[in-house]
Order: sequence, then structure tokens, then C-alpha cells
Amino acid sequence: MIKNYALRRKMVALPNERSLHNIPTPFGGGIAIVITWYTGLIVLYFSGIVEKQFFLALMSGVLLAIVSFIDDIIDIKPSVRLFVHFLTAVLAFWLLGGLRPLILPGFEADYQFLIYPLAIVGMVWFINLFNFMDGVDGFASVEAIIICSVLFVFTWNLANLLLVFCVSGFLYWNWPKAKIFMGDVGSTQLGFIIVVMGIHFHNTFDFSILNWIMLTSPFWFDTTLTLFRRWRNREKLSTGHRKHVYQRIIQAGYSHQKVIYFLIAINIGIIILIAVYREIKVLQIPLFILTLVLYYLITLSVDRKVPFTKG
Repeated sequence: MIKNYALRRKMVALPNERSLHNIPTPFGGGIAIVITWYTGLIVLYFSGIVEKQFFLALMSGVLLAIVSFIDDIIDIKPSVRLFVHFLTAVLAFWLLGGLRPLILPGFEADYQFLIYPLAIVGMVWFINLFNFMDGVDGFASVEAIIICSVLFVFTWNLANLLLVFCVSGFLYWNWPKAKIFMGDVGSTQLGFIIVVMGIHFHNTFDFSILNWIMLTSPFWFDTTLTLFRRWRNREKLSTGHRKHVYQRIIQAGYSHQKVIYFLIAINIGIIILIAVYREIKVLQIPLFILTLVLYYLITLSVDRKVPFTKG
């Protein structure tokens, strides 16, 4: 239904020098994820399965969904989008009751004036980075499914399973070659939901935020390093590009499906490491550092095939 609507409204992504697809493809399919997700979430809440605080924090994403869908139809100013992202993040963070202190020996910090603002900025960054990483057919969908599947195994919270099903239904249409793209309404919503889940499960002692940071690292590492390198090159950060590691792997000649398989393989390795250091706490920081080093080595390998050029 959404695909037909997008075609009628001429919501079609045309191939250009920055895109990785070669045929006109409708977008905005993420609204199907949004509709099924919030419908299911309401059912879970009124069935007594999802607690009120968690439910309200997730429901604050409705504003984000509406603005993102409007942005898919008519371009909204970046400043307006960013304001809505921050407003949504602040509201959700407040409804979650903030972030409980980390249990780290010798670690002390002013949470109200240092950690809380950093957490909100991190939430906004995560909302946007899922959008940045939605450049390969099925890529963002598969990552969301993996993250929520792992969270479900550790928390047994059915909200995770609900999102897995909602995204899996969309993935059927988004698997290479995609018949429809999710658009900003889908990608920003996935980022928002997953970061809210991360904070909530940290607060309930079900899944540490440090474990969550490790679990989501395939996405935030690529996005953060790419942004830093573009900033270092004095590029205009608001302009589109094809410099993410996953994009340059495609440019090196690999198919969209192979890139997804690479992502799955990396995630399997990350999940194993998380399982190890959840049992052996002393390995948590060393394994985290090792993971970042391996990501950087992968980046250097891709650089040799498709250089990270200026401009």
C-alpha cells in the first residue's frame, strides 16, 4: 500500500552520482514499520506486557515519525529537523528517568551536568547515524533485526521481538534489489527506538549501556569515523557523499547482498565478544578496544581498494 502511495506521490529516489542504486525506486516505506510498530506497542502496553515508563518514552517517537515522513514528502530545513530530534530525545530521556550511574571501579562523574547532556547528544547522533547508514538495500533493516534479537535474548522483553517482526516485514520488500526504500521516516525511527531500548534496559539492569554500545558499534564506528575524516578534510558535512566504509565496499565491486553478509559476520563476532566479557568482566575494556582496532584495520583495508579522497 505504501509503495503504491509513494509512486502516486512521485516519492521516487532517482539514481545520481552519490547513490548506490541504478533504477528509480520509491521511498518512504518506513511508514509501514512505524504504523505496525506503534500499533503493536499499544497492544503490548494495554496487555500489561510493556511497562508505562518504557511505553511513554517510546511513544514520544511519534512526533519524530510525523516530521520525518513530512520531510520525505517535502524537504524540511535541517535546523527544524535537528530541533525535533533534540526535542524527541529530551522528552524520551526524561520519561526514562535519565541514565543510571555506570558501575565502574574508580569512575565518578557529574551525571546531571555532564553525562546527561552527553547522553542526549548521543541519542540525537544515533537517530541520525541510522539514517546515514541506510544506503545499501536491506543494510539498516538487518542491523536493527540483529540488535533487537540480541536484546530479546538477554531481556526477554517482547518489544524487541515486535520490532524484529515489523522490520522483517519491511525487509521482504527492501532485500536486494530493493522494491522500496524506508526513507527518513524509517531510518530515524529505528535509531530512536533502539537507543531508547538501550537506555531503558541499562536502567533496569537487564543489559548494560556498555554492552549496548558494543552491540551497536558496527554502525556508530563507521559513521563517526567517516564524519571525522570529512571534517578533517574541511568538507561541507551537510552535503551527501559515498564515503562510508560500507558504501566504498560497494564501489569496490561487491554486491549489496555481500555487504549484508559482511555485516552479519561482523555482528556474530561482536555477539561472541559480548557473551565472553559478560562472564569475564575484566575483559570488557580490552575486548572493546580490540574491536575498535579491528574496525580501523577493516577501514584501512577498504581505503586501499577505494581511497578516502577529498571533496
